[in-house]
Amino acid sequence: MGSMKEIFNSLLLKELLKGLSVTGRHAFARKTTVRYPEERTPQSFRFRGLHALRRYPDGEERCIACKLCEAVCPAMAITIDPGEREDGSRRTTRYDIDLNKCIFCGFCEEACPVDAIVLTRVFEYHGEKQSDLYYTKPMLLANGDRYEKEIAADRELDSKYR
Repeated sequence: MGSMKEIFNSLLLKELLKGLSVTGRHAFARKTTVRYPEERTPQSFRFRGLHALRRYPDGEERCIACKLCEAVCPAMAITIDPGEREDGSRRTTRYDIDLNKCIFCGFCEEACPVDAIVLTRVFEYHGEKQSDLYYTKPMLLANGDRYEKEIAADRELDSKYR
């Protein structure tokens, strides 16, 4: 009995008609094409893009060289060298991120107790060579200074949802 039903369905080309109905529904649906440089899609405030090191409002860097971000990084893309300053506080003398290795998981951001390292919403960056994607401490601090308003706004939104 089951084989008679299969033969009957194959003669009626049921699978072909099912496939054509799906194609027909999508052929006449509204298109969702975005003309990228001119038009942009909305971006989540939790988007993980380019890294940045933040500063306190008085201008001092936030990173206390606890090395938690380096320890938690699954790709081992972060390198930190701690140093002691004249006033006895610990700060980084070297903070490097190799974006060739980074998988943008956000673990470094989650592990940071002082909210020093963050991933911004910036995704439009590139490198001509591998060395162009090796970010040093001054470069990361410059990113933080450049995008601080956006980072602070994203942190405010994020605190509302946690």
